[in-house]
Amino acid sequence: MKRKGTFEEHTINSEYLKEEMKLKVYLPENFSELYKYQFCIMQDGDDYFQMGRAATLSDELHESKQISPTIFVGIHYEDKFDRQDKYHPEGKRQQNYIDFIVNEVVLFLDQTYPSHCMASCRTLIGDSLAGSLAFMIGCRYPYTFSNIIMQSPFVNETVLEEAKKASDFTPLSIYHTIGTKETEVTTTEGEVKDFLNPNRELNKYLERKPFDYTFHEIEGGDHTWGSWQKDFKRGLVTIIGK
Repeated sequence: MKRKGTFEEHTINSEYLKEEMKLKVYLPENFSELYKYQFCIMQDGDDYFQMGRAATLSDELHESKQISPTIFVGIHYEDKFDRQDKYHPEGKRQQNYIDFIVNEVVLFLDQTYPSHCMASCRTLIGDSLAGSLAFMIGCRYPYTFSNIIMQSPFVNETVLEEAKKASDFTPLSIYHTIGTKETEVTTTEGEVKDFLNPNRELNKYLERKPFDYTFHEIEGGDHTWGSWQKDFKRGLVTIIGK
């Protein structure tokens, strides 16, 4: 099926990561420098474009006017070990990666495309470890990124502590999902972990906070793109819907 929007690719020579990072950008149909756009930044970017069908959803949701004018940006990893280092709450390069997102990606996008330059017009999206990363960035920088979509995030004590240390949730809008079958998930390290109950614990903490928070347990949902893709549209409409 022919795309209605346009793909562009860019490279940032990151000072924080000491490597070249590629950004895959999808501009909506009829993109114009005369208008301003929101940014939807996806970790696991290639996965969201390929298995999440982000470009197709962008076409559909813009045509039906269900979302505000939005530029989708995908940032991908080199391999599963690189992903672990950059996304995991205890990843050895996680802080460098967060600095890259907050200080380099935001600046590049705001300088390259017509944007609102506001936290409320920036959304971070991620699944599993990428969801944990999006949440932790939102906790630390709610005035840079105030919209978070996290699908089946990995939740451990570090993530829970990050939530408890957050000074202000009021700027945030968070969409949070977990599948009811996610009780035995095999991680990158080969360990089998329960994702469901730690997510329920995080949910109990967040639902007591005075901010825009949406939580869904997906009945029968497991830790795969079969579940995340079906839920992705609802997350987009909830967070960046008109």
